[in-house]
Amino acid sequence: MNATTTVGGGPQCMRALQRANEVRLARAELKRQIAEGTVSAAEVILRCPAPIEKMTVSELLMSQRRWGRTRCRKYLTAVPLSETKTVGSMTDRQRLALAAMLADPQLAASAVAVG
Repeated sequence: MNATTTVGGGPQCMRALQRANEVRLARAELKRQIAEGTVSAAEVILRCPAPIEKMTVSELLMSQRRWGRTRCRKYLTAVPLSETKTVGSMTDRQRLALAAMLADPQLAASAVAVG
C-alpha cells in the first residue's frame, strides 16, 4: 500500500496562517506596550482582549519590566494560580485578585511575604 499525504495550501490554510500571524503581532505589540508602561498588566487582565485569551498568565506578567520567572511564581502562588493558566480561562475572582495585587504594591508585598 502506498500512502501519500498532500498538504494543500488552500484558502482555509491561508486564512488560518493569516489569523495566527495577526494574533502573534497583536500579542507582541501588547507586550511591548506593557514593557514601556503605556498599558498596565492589571488593565489587560481585566479587559482580556481577544488576542491574549490563550496567552498564559505568566507570559503576560513576565512582559513587565524587571519581572522574571521567580517573581511571577511568587505572585501566582499568592493568588493562587498556575503558571500555565491562560488569561481567558481565569475566573472573575482570580482576575480581580491578580489585578488588585498588581495595582497595589503594598497588597502584593504582604501577599507575597505570607505566601
